[in-house]
Amino acid sequence: MAPAAPLVIGLMSGTSLDGVDAVLVDFCASRPRTLASFWLPYPPDIRLQALQLQAAQDNEIHSAAIFANQLARCYAEAVRQVIAAAGEDAAHIAAIGCHGQTIRHQPAAGYSVQLNNPALLAELAGIAVVADFRSRDIAAGGQGAPLVPAFHAEVFGDPDRHRIILNIGGIANVTDLNPGKPVRGFDCGPGNLLLDAWIERHQGLRYDEAGRWAAQGQVLPELLQSLLAETFFSAQPPKSCGRDEFNMSWIDRHLTGGQRPEDVQATLLELTALTATQAINRWCGRPEELFVCGGGARNLQLMARLQYHLQDCRVAATDALGQAADWVEAVAFAWLAWRTLHGEPGNLPDVTGARGPRVLGAIYPR
Repeated sequence: MAPAAPLVIGLMSGTSLDGVDAVLVDFCASRPRTLASFWLPYPPDIRLQALQLQAAQDNEIHSAAIFANQLARCYAEAVRQVIAAAGEDAAHIAAIGCHGQTIRHQPAAGYSVQLNNPALLAELAGIAVVADFRSRDIAAGGQGAPLVPAFHAEVFGDPDRHRIILNIGGIANVTDLNPGKPVRGFDCGPGNLLLDAWIERHQGLRYDEAGRWAAQGQVLPELLQSLLAETFFSAQPPKSCGRDEFNMSWIDRHLTGGQRPEDVQATLLELTALTATQAINRWCGRPEELFVCGGGARNLQLMARLQYHLQDCRVAATDALGQAADWVEAVAFAWLAWRTLHGEPGNLPDVTGARGPRVLGAIYPR
C-alpha cells in the first residue's frame, strides 16, 4: 500500500565527491515540487576516504564499512538540515531516497557498489530509507545507469519539441526526449570529474568556478585527439562509466610533459563539451533544445562551448524549465524512491539495456 504522506527526501552524493545534496520534495501534484534544499560539504577526511576507496587497498572491506557508517551520519545531518529548512516534521516524511557513494561501477562484471548504511540512516533519521537503486537493473542485464532519464522524461518532456537533457556532474549523461520516440539515455563521458581533479592538483581548488581558469588556456589539439581516442566514446549505447575509466591516471597517460596546466584545463573542458555534443549528434540527432543540469550548468565556459558545438540549438540550464540545475539529481532519487514505495518500476530498459522494467531499490523501514 502506498504511503499517505507525499513528502520524500532525496539524497545524492555523486562522482564529484564534493558533498551531499539534500532536497525535500512534495509529490501531491502531477509534477514534483521541491520544498527545501540543503548542501552539506564533505568533511576533508570523508572526501579523502572516498577517494582512497576508489582503488583497491589493504583491509578495504573494513575501511568501506567504517566509511559507510560515517557517511550515514553525514546523510542524517543533511536530512535534519533540509527538514529544518522546510519547517517540517520527520513524522510527515514517507521516505528518504539515498543513492549512496559510488566507489566501483562495473556492470560488465555484474555489479555496481554504492557505499551506504541505509539501516543506520533509518535509525538515525527515524524515517524509512530506500537505497541500492542500481543492483536490480544490473541483475536484469542492464548497466544500472543512468537512472535519471525516467525522471527527466516525467518532468522535462514536451509533446512538440525535441529536447536533450544533459546532466553534467562528475560524469556526463544524456537523456533524449524526442516526441513519438522511446526515451533514450546513456553516459557520454567525463563531466566535471577531470576538470575538478586537475584544478585541485595545480591550484588546490575544488572546482574551476564558472570555467574561468579554463578560459585562460588554449585547447591542445594533439592532447584532445589523444583523449578522444578512448574507446568508450565510440561505443554504442547503452553504456555507462565512472572513475573506473576516467581518473587522474588516465589523464597522466596522455600527457607528454611541458604542457601549461591552464591549457590542459581548457582541453579537458573541450573534451567534456565535445564528447557530449558528438554523442548527441551521433545517437540522438540534432535537438531543438538542450537543457543542462548538475554543476556543469554553472560553468559558463562549458555552457559557451556546448552552444558553440550546437549553434542552431537553444542551450540553457534546467532552471528555465522550473527545476534548479543544482538539485535535479537529488530530486530524481526522491522520485525513484517514491516509485519504489508505490511498487512502480524506475528504470527504462531502452536506456540501461535491462530485460524489462524493474522496481528498483530496497526499503529499510523507519
